[in-house]
Amino acid sequence: MPIKDKTLYPANWPQIRQEILIRAQHRCECDGRCRFEHVGGRCEERHKREAQHFFGVVILTTAHLNHNPRDNRRTNLRAMCQGCHLRYDAKFHAFNAVITRDQKRGQLRFPFQERFVGIGV
Repeated sequence: MPIKDKTLYPANWPQIRQEILIRAQHRCECDGRCRFEHVGGRCEERHKREAQHFFGVVILTTAHLNHNPRDNRRTNLRAMCQGCHLRYDAKFHAFNAVITRDQKRGQLRFPFQERFVGIGV
């Protein structure tokens, strides 16, 4: 996913991302956190190769496991293919969609928000 607000990321984000890709040996690091059972325990998708489980070429993304783009501890970052990253973030994206719709209507759901702190972690 493209970065929406680049101000949330450090100036050296490209170097951090490259470090994560190298650590992952340009292979998706998802170990089932996306709720998809990977044969052998780890996703087999590889950066810039034809996808095994969806159509197209794999582009590895860098996922923040706690969904906080300011938390760039290497233990919080994983190289993930588009499929795993989207599945991993699905609840988080759905939650944000509710908040966005409510804000457009002039409503805020603070009790609702509190139930989803740390979603997907």
